[in-house]
Amino acid sequence: MTETTKTIKVKMVIALDEKTRGDVVLEVHPEWAPIGAARFLDLVKDNFFTECRFHRVISGFMCQFGIAGDPKHYAKWARIKLKDDPVKESNKRGYMSFATSGPNARSTQLFINFVDNSSLDQQGFAPIARVCEGMDVVDKVYAGYTERKPNQINVKQFGNDYLNKNFPKLSYIVKAELV
Repeated sequence: MTETTKTIKVKMVIALDEKTRGDVVLEVHPEWAPIGAARFLDLVKDNFFTECRFHRVISGFMCQFGIAGDPKHYAKWARIKLKDDPVKESNKRGYMSFATSGPNARSTQLFINFVDNSSLDQQGFAPIARVCEGMDVVDKVYAGYTERKPNQINVKQFGNDYLNKNFPKLSYIVKAELV
């Protein structure tokens, strides 16, 4: 991407449950976090998020996604770690950032903040986008698995086969595309 100040929109169709779908439109801001924004857009173009579950949802905090339903598709991208972007925007309600396991370790997992989480800024979580339409849909992502939660190792190894069998109520991204 040559123009780092151009905002790009991505639409995600989200299945909240078996019958209910909603649209979420994100404004991706490369000027906030160019490395992370470029990775997210590359993942969208590769259809990485198709059938991707919101595998970690904490009410009053955030919802996390980004482990592809196909373990081979996940493995293709997960091993390519990203350098950290400096934090230029705060983790406000509706802002999306990459999750990470440490410095320079971002890969495919992202989260959308349900509330203002400015404490994440000092921890290095650099927002790459904001929800400009459909935050009401994000607010309805299934958050009922509080006692027994998806094990990320199993999700990475077995993908949606594991999630559909053990956590059938998880909301998921039907598709994500540039608009």
